[in-house]
Amino acid sequence: MRGRMRSSCVLLTALVALAAYYIYIPLPSSVSDPWKLMLLDATFRSAQQVSNLIHYLGLSHHLLALNFIIISFGKKSAWSSAQVKVTDTDFDGVEVRVFEGSAKPEEPLKRSLVYIHGGGWALASAKIRYYDELCKAMAEELNAVIVSIEYRLVPKVYFPEQIHDVIRATKYFLQPEVLHKYSVDPGRIGVSGDSAGGNLAAALGQQFNQDANLKNKLKVQALIYPVLQALDFNTPSYQQNVNTPILPRYVMVKYWVDYFNGNYDFVQAMIVNNHTSLDVGEAAALRAHLNWTSLLPASITKNYKPVMQTTGNTRIVQEIPQLLDARSAPLIADQEVLQHLPKTYILTCEHDVLRDDGIMYAKRLESAGVEVTLDHFEDGFHGCMIFTSWPTNFSVGIRTRNSYIKWLDQNL
Repeated sequence: MRGRMRSSCVLLTALVALAAYYIYIPLPSSVSDPWKLMLLDATFRSAQQVSNLIHYLGLSHHLLALNFIIISFGKKSAWSSAQVKVTDTDFDGVEVRVFEGSAKPEEPLKRSLVYIHGGGWALASAKIRYYDELCKAMAEELNAVIVSIEYRLVPKVYFPEQIHDVIRATKYFLQPEVLHKYSVDPGRIGVSGDSAGGNLAAALGQQFNQDANLKNKLKVQALIYPVLQALDFNTPSYQQNVNTPILPRYVMVKYWVDYFNGNYDFVQAMIVNNHTSLDVGEAAALRAHLNWTSLLPASITKNYKPVMQTTGNTRIVQEIPQLLDARSAPLIADQEVLQHLPKTYILTCEHDVLRDDGIMYAKRLESAGVEVTLDHFEDGFHGCMIFTSWPTNFSVGIRTRNSYIKWLDQNL
């Protein structure tokens, strides 16, 4: 009996040690709620491993399996409250979830925001709890109409179909009769998104800016830790946060390859910038648009060195020319495209591979004469703004959301 108990204790100790080994990752002391972030990251890694196993067994594509897991644990029906009416509908064939806040007594027409969720163009949904709660909070606090777009995802569609979906839904919403239906002020409409959704929001803003019928239709754009370029995976933030949760560098590169339905064999070469080496002529003209040695301040560049290969793999951009398309990488757009973009808010996080994408875009927009607010959080990590309620409530999540909504309240 005693021997059995001793064996059980040894087994339990081993299991606890194994779990601790799996969960623990070294994190900077400045990151918000480090142990909670480790648990969140371990949960996401476990879901990824399960989905990879499902893919390996030939049962489903790994991204479909992973998204099924994510949505299964977090899908929320369109539930209205006394303050916010929530409706699922479609705009020109694109599914949307509309959140209608109450109008202010002195303002019969409401302001409005088109919101585009993140998830690497492949994951999440406008209908999961995290985005439902965020949009409901915005609708209530801003007395606004929030249109959250349920665009189609990889692997069902690839670039540029996601952009087409958000543009189609937004153009439909901007029709006078639709704005009238929702009591929206046509002069107070903005677009926003986080991560890949920030990418799509930035792309939408640039596309509208080049269309005479749509120019000046948007009052603001608000980009939350947006992903904006795929030419340089060795910016200081990519080097600093190479293994930082919940978006390590290799995962971000794979999202890009998935977005373009590219070949995974290219991932390792892209990580070391072999796709934009000096012998890749197609990339030469675009390098100045993201020359971080001049676009980033010394406090960010520190002692990091650019990674520029003399010779690389010219096949990559030949097979995936979308890498150099400004619709996928808004940071590389020409200066004329950036001029006259609406007032812009960009939120960045220190512990995020995408930090420098946002900071460089802010700098380029300012140089083009656009009014920009850059809101940087030293203890922030990628994705933090949607983590505001138990059990994934982070201090920095609440602070980023409050700061974002405050800016919208003052500028939209």
